[in-house]
Amino acid sequence: MTMQYEKPAELYAGLRLHQNEHTGGCSRKVLQALARLTREQIGQYPPYATAIDVCARHVGLAADEVMLVNGLDEGILAMAIAFLRPGSDGPAPEAIVPKPAFEVFDVAVGVVGARLVEVMPLSDFAFPLDGVLSAITPRTRAVIVTSPNNPTGVSTPVAAIQTIARRVPTGAIVFVDEAYIDFGGQSFVPAVRDFPNVVVGRTFSKAYGLAGLRVGLLLACADTLRPLRLAVPVYSINVAATVAVVAAIEDSAYREDYVRQTAASKALLYDACARWGFQYWPSDGNFVLVRTGERTKRVLDGVNGREIYLKDRSGEPGCAGCIRMTTGVLDHTKRLIAAIEEILCGEP
Repeated sequence: MTMQYEKPAELYAGLRLHQNEHTGGCSRKVLQALARLTREQIGQYPPYATAIDVCARHVGLAADEVMLVNGLDEGILAMAIAFLRPGSDGPAPEAIVPKPAFEVFDVAVGVVGARLVEVMPLSDFAFPLDGVLSAITPRTRAVIVTSPNNPTGVSTPVAAIQTIARRVPTGAIVFVDEAYIDFGGQSFVPAVRDFPNVVVGRTFSKAYGLAGLRVGLLLACADTLRPLRLAVPVYSINVAATVAVVAAIEDSAYREDYVRQTAASKALLYDACARWGFQYWPSDGNFVLVRTGERTKRVLDGVNGREIYLKDRSGEPGCAGCIRMTTGVLDHTKRLIAAIEEILCGEP
């Protein structure tokens, strides 16, 4: 049974298919949990034990192998602070980032003064393992991998991450961004105890609809998390987020429905792209990267005029003429496809 989602709140006019959010919003059980918050709870600094325990059981780890963060963005910045700050002398630490990638990686590396080492994509966006291994030097302090990748939707093999973890210098880490793992791909989490130099990042912004509350996880061996815990404020997660994440995890039916709708939405968009003659990459995320080529501006302008917003990724390596389209709630995807059909049918 497909759940019905309400029209997006008037606060955010239009259909936001450019941020990979859950455009249906959060579970009603999350709203009910938030409504039960008391004046006293809001007036006190938040306790984290219950949220951590629920998250730990959810991912199959111990409580000390789980760290709550204020959205995965904070986790990425904490990684940079903990592992990439330059010393008093010598060359800057290096962070390897296969491209294309989430923009926040570059920002975090730059803000702490480390050196960004980019690995260019292969033509099919398969993970460039050889390129990453060739880029490793004694100055490498982090390799940042996204699986499934944003914006391509292509997953990284766990074996490739394991190979990298064995090859990086002592003291370096491999950071695995699994923001979209709920929709496809193989998680690295079951292997973290065997690889103490790997940190996995998760978010509740995508499949759980909690983007506005900013809550994510870092998952690693307890010793690996210690320097990361020192890199974030003591109470960076607010009490509403701690209550919401528990309710979101417990409402598994809501998450599973969205995952099913995402799969159906992607299938619809794949079929539409085939009709339109657009190249696309099968995606393990809740989005699809579509090469619209010379029609990119026409499509973007046309959907914007209909208050549907997509992400132009043309400036990313390997993504010339590409648009990333969120494909979650089925009705929203149907609206997107109908709009593009209308735009293309109006071509001279």
